[in-house]
Amino acid sequence: MGTYRITVIPGDGIGVEVMAEALKVLRAVEARLSGLRFDCQEYRAGALCYKETGTDLPADTLAACKTADAILYGATGDPSIRFPNGTEIMPQLTLRFVLDLYAGIRPIKRYAGVPPTLAGDPALDYVIMRENTEGLYASRGGGVQLGEELAVDSMVITRAGTERIVRYAFRIAERRAGAPADKIRRVTCVDKANVLKSMAFFRQIFYRVAKEFPGIHPEHAYADAMTMYMVRRPLHYDVIVAENMFADIISDLAAGTMGGLGMAPSADVGDTYGLFQPSHGTAPDIAGKGIANPIAQILSAGMMLDWLAERKQDPQAAAAARAIDAAVEATLRESRYHTADIGGQAATCAVGDAVAKAVTAAAR
Repeated sequence: MGTYRITVIPGDGIGVEVMAEALKVLRAVEARLSGLRFDCQEYRAGALCYKETGTDLPADTLAACKTADAILYGATGDPSIRFPNGTEIMPQLTLRFVLDLYAGIRPIKRYAGVPPTLAGDPALDYVIMRENTEGLYASRGGGVQLGEELAVDSMVITRAGTERIVRYAFRIAERRAGAPADKIRRVTCVDKANVLKSMAFFRQIFYRVAKEFPGIHPEHAYADAMTMYMVRRPLHYDVIVAENMFADIISDLAAGTMGGLGMAPSADVGDTYGLFQPSHGTAPDIAGKGIANPIAQILSAGMMLDWLAERKQDPQAAAAARAIDAAVEATLRESRYHTADIGGQAATCAVGDAVAKAVTAAAR
């Protein structure tokens, strides 16, 4: 308890703008909770950093990530700035592998007053668990291209990697109240076990681990069918676990049912490190206009506090996390604080100001 060292990486495009609002909210938390302090130090990473320095993840930034209590990460990348092989610059993927941030946590929750991009329900509340270090993304930088005729990326599924993400999913289910529709605690495995041997292996491990948690109901769904189920019966779900690529795809779909990517926070955590970032990208088309939605970044800061509270057994951090969530909920009830992506006209800084003000009241 006390002071936490936070490595802050604002990133590119709107990442810089929404990060400023998240830091504003953290300062509001400090002002209300006298026993909680954040030593926030900013470091560079991303596309502009690569363009100017030749590296997207400088050594001092990586060192700061390793020594911090947590990493608060903004959006990085720019489609116009790429590596020589044509791929986009994504230092967050590098950090997932280097820091072994194997558990990608994507809360899917509707806030009152926010219209969904897709069909949604006001009671929407579940979690997607993404395996971050294996799957199809394990081929990043290691795929094979033969001339102009052939390219191959391999799916990598290991027993150890699958066991730990599945256990993490079941442990989250133990802490939750169950699915909104029936209050049954369940974990849903999403795969393509009907086609791919790697996915059949993933599912086998899922059901073996499920036996360790007799109070949680295990089930499965094919990834393609899941895209329909998530729209037609979203209140059925409690915790969903999937391979890297499939979870990446379905989490963006799920974001549409809660109002869009501007509303979607995320965490990438492992046994030692934790990184917290919005699910959205850098949106170069609106960067600098002051209209980006900062809610996903602010909620990611709240997830950071919740994670620190659990790791450090810090009730002040837990109270701060609850205060941020309550402040966001209160702010979003008023349409004057809706940014353009959710049908409003609010400025980025106005939303941050409103949440910071509400934090002060919610933290009492």
